[in-house]
Amino acid sequence: MDFNRRNLLGLEGFSAEEITHILDTAESMKQINLRPIKKVPTLRGRTVVLFFFEPSTRTRTSFDLAAKRLSADSVSLSASTSSLTKGETLIDTARNLEAMGPDLIVMRHSMSGAPHMLARHVSPGIINAGDGTHEHPTQALLDMMTIRQHKGRLDGLKVTIIGDISHSRVARSGIIGLGTMGSTVTVYGPKTLLPPAPASLGVQVAGSMDEAVADADVIMMLRVQQERLGEVLFPSLREYAQRFGLAQRHLKLARPDVLVMHPGPINRGVEISPEVADGPFSVILDQVANGVAVRMALLYLLMSGADSEET
Repeated sequence: MDFNRRNLLGLEGFSAEEITHILDTAESMKQINLRPIKKVPTLRGRTVVLFFFEPSTRTRTSFDLAAKRLSADSVSLSASTSSLTKGETLIDTARNLEAMGPDLIVMRHSMSGAPHMLARHVSPGIINAGDGTHEHPTQALLDMMTIRQHKGRLDGLKVTIIGDISHSRVARSGIIGLGTMGSTVTVYGPKTLLPPAPASLGVQVAGSMDEAVADADVIMMLRVQQERLGEVLFPSLREYAQRFGLAQRHLKLARPDVLVMHPGPINRGVEISPEVADGPFSVILDQVANGVAVRMALLYLLMSGADSEET
């Protein structure tokens, strides 16, 4: 199919066909990552700017590797090393970057909607690498790729997301993407960390940990995002771990071939026990590996989409 998008700001509005096309392209890109020499000339002469306002290990590194493996040049820029520290506005910084001729800007920002604002003011394509508590679309895509690889499908699966749903951009993008692909999503967590009307998101809300994991095909654990919590929303991490952490005993209630996922970074012993994180049901490192392939696919597809718009 033709892929005519130039931006990836979120998964809202993406069709099942478009998501499938991205995942299929990522599967072919993954083969490059398995070669002894992990490089092809596909995007030679293109430039990708990595504009990260928040710390990142997996997302930033995988985008950098994705660009390099497709032979694109990548330039990393953080807020602390940019002229933003001198009072320059975000839009002025972006326009100065635009004047240097990049083809694509990958942006992570603590403010929800920041990539959308940037897309309205500059001509290069924009990829949202996480904006505030809004969306993290590439994480949802790599999660769906991982599930599809292990399960062979996405439709008809019960996917349970547990933890800090309210502040999680990973959860929001996952709910949108998995719902589009036909999965049933169940959420569970402290009531103070659930959105005001979770059912309005098209998800089921579990009443207990046992109910949440019962017959689940996939269990996705979320980190408690203490950096986004402006107040104390649960008594202690110890109590959180006891009531909402995933332990070995919970897996007995899930499907025999359940997948355990986590977007990282992991707080071991809080949202997930070390035995589960490192156990046979864990596909956490598969998620990391698939992140490079998905981001390679997106760089390729979005730049191809921009080319088709120009011709």
